[in-house]
Amino acid sequence: MDQRDDEHVADARQPEFRPYQHPAAGWGAAASVTRFLAKERELVAGPRAILKMNHENGGFDCPGCAWPDDTKGLHLDICENGIKHVTWEMTRKRVGREFFAAHTVRELSEWSEFELEDQGRLTEPLRYDAETDRYVPISWPDAFALVGHVLSGLDSPDRAAYYTSGRLGNEATFLYQLMARELGTNNLPDCSNMCHEASGRALQAALGTGKGTVDLKDWELADALFILGVNAASNAPRMLTSLAEAHRRGARIVHLNPLVEAGATRTIIPHDFARMATFRATPTSTLNLQPRIGADLAVLRGMAKALFEWARTDPGAIDTEFVERHTHGFADYRALCEATTWAEIERQAGLSRSEITEAAEVYRGADRCIFSWCLGVTQHEHGVDTVREIVNLLLLRGNLGREGTGPSPVRGHSNVQGNRTCGIDHRPAEEFLDRLGEVCGITPPRRHGMDTVDTIEAMHRGDVTVFVGMGGNFALAAPDTPYTAAALRKCELTVQVSTKLNRSHLVHGRQALILPCLGRTEKDHQRGGLQATSVEDAMSMVHLSVGMKRPASPHLLSEPAIIAGIARAALPDSATPWESYVEDYDRIRDTMADVLDGFEDFNRRVRRPLGFRISQPARELVFHTPSGRAEFSTAALPDVVPEPGTLALGTMRSHDQWNTTIYSDNDRYRGIKNLRTLIFMNPEDMRERGLAEFDDADITSTAKDGSTRSLRRYKAVPYDIPRGCAAGYMPEMNVLCAIGDYSTQSDQPIMKHLKVTVQPSV
Repeated sequence: MDQRDDEHVADARQPEFRPYQHPAAGWGAAASVTRFLAKERELVAGPRAILKMNHENGGFDCPGCAWPDDTKGLHLDICENGIKHVTWEMTRKRVGREFFAAHTVRELSEWSEFELEDQGRLTEPLRYDAETDRYVPISWPDAFALVGHVLSGLDSPDRAAYYTSGRLGNEATFLYQLMARELGTNNLPDCSNMCHEASGRALQAALGTGKGTVDLKDWELADALFILGVNAASNAPRMLTSLAEAHRRGARIVHLNPLVEAGATRTIIPHDFARMATFRATPTSTLNLQPRIGADLAVLRGMAKALFEWARTDPGAIDTEFVERHTHGFADYRALCEATTWAEIERQAGLSRSEITEAAEVYRGADRCIFSWCLGVTQHEHGVDTVREIVNLLLLRGNLGREGTGPSPVRGHSNVQGNRTCGIDHRPAEEFLDRLGEVCGITPPRRHGMDTVDTIEAMHRGDVTVFVGMGGNFALAAPDTPYTAAALRKCELTVQVSTKLNRSHLVHGRQALILPCLGRTEKDHQRGGLQATSVEDAMSMVHLSVGMKRPASPHLLSEPAIIAGIARAALPDSATPWESYVEDYDRIRDTMADVLDGFEDFNRRVRRPLGFRISQPARELVFHTPSGRAEFSTAALPDVVPEPGTLALGTMRSHDQWNTTIYSDNDRYRGIKNLRTLIFMNPEDMRERGLAEFDDADITSTAKDGSTRSLRRYKAVPYDIPRGCAAGYMPEMNVLCAIGDYSTQSDQPIMKHLKVTVQPSV
């Protein structure tokens, strides 16, 4: 049945823009959740699920962001977007064979992203039928046999790529990488390749660990918090609780972001009933700085330069004892900072010396400090250098290895960090491969595999002919949308493991399968009983998640079962006990405990209240670096000043969106209604181009190779953003990011720093 919501279509309603003046979360979030539950007809089941989300005893983990669960026994450790995400998954709408019989793929390709996902949950495995241009039912055994036949017939295992989104649990993740490596490839691209790859590489080089070192308790003890490139209210809403608590205890909170987001102003936490009842908001910042896009490195360098200048008369400005005992490269870094002029720092930052030194004063005055960042820092050519500059600042004042201190990257999807921990890595460490081979009895390949960009280019060339997507919406999440679509269409086989219909099902290979899986909210019954899966949050806590709802269809399989089915079909003689693993996930965890560092005694420890934390050696001032110390870096300042007539454009999510899932055309915290095809611009930049509010504008990006890509008739919206900067929504604006526009440091697409021109539409 066609369940399209015609009221959703933006063209049917007039766009509105009214700058948001209210606290983040609070009654606005409560009203939004109520409307969403009513629209999804989940006013009873929705609240019941909410009471089970993020609970330590018998609850399921929110499938949204990776912010850690509360450690103080909070019974409503939830947020607006988490509730939307869960309710979206729990919808009563179903997409059965009747729907696909009524709609061709060509027809569905004209539908919006909202309309596709709004049809509801997939109910049975489907195969693309080229003669009718429709998806038709296929049995699970036949689906597995098809995939197994194609994989086993490849002339090289490297002709297949196995993509992972951040929703995949740890147990399924481990099986997935095991299957790929037993087949003979390290082609394991993942969503980290597009988001925090820069963080991992920078932290590994500087500290010998690819993760942050802090936990939620550290956030409760810090005297100062520096938040860079983070839209907390939308992307990690539960962070608002930590920011509000920090402000109430007197901590200083500095936000660096080209846009002053709602989460960087004030908030009312919905579970703080007293403040909800009295409309009392709590500030979430003490200082907001708006550097130009890509200028975080310049601001950080200026802060370091100020510390060195103060140290001439104030020895306490630099923790010389820490530096001498635990770091390497300090003298070179000091020389670099002293040689960098304030004039160049100001020019690159787009801020004055006094603004930068004000932030530095906050840092200087804090005994315990945390730096936290997200994609506003990483999705640039110089993302690795910027994260390393964050570490440089932390080292200067000994803000590492003590409670309330350290680096804290804000991960996006709920288990994206766990995916990498459990083996999804196209450049695996030799030690990991040695242990995997020894424990699992396989011979893992040693050559590096392909990341996301490599995979797209290889599909385009015809070198990769099979693409398996484990969750997510690859066709929309990746850069250079038309190029990525063309690459997928060149495949012999595309396999998408999904819960809902999305664009990636319509951009398919010559053969294509949609394999529907259980959602995290649903009960996973196997031969060994009700199963639990584990996830790792952004602060290295690993805990169990147990679904509570009856599955959307009796024909759904769990992700471990789907992976095992494919593996057995492709590797009929494998000695790996795939069927036994699926019967009882404890058996998977026992194997993981023998392979993965930090997972010893996995089954017992993960059943503790709140689970367990994976050890971070750098937190104990143990550095697995060549020098055995924390490493200072000495990167030159990049030139981020836009050329005359151009703007630096960053893509971002709206508030009513989770990754590529679009809940509506509204963006409450930025004051937008009924519009996604827009570009936020500085009012002076608009006037210079003859643009007024909601005028149609054409946006053209210029890639590193000189090629151009354009979006037509986007609405110009005046916004508080630095001159020379602009912003708009992904995935629509992914079109503007060329496949070759990726960082040479991290190989990440530079979606936060696109060179564009904007002019009135003709």
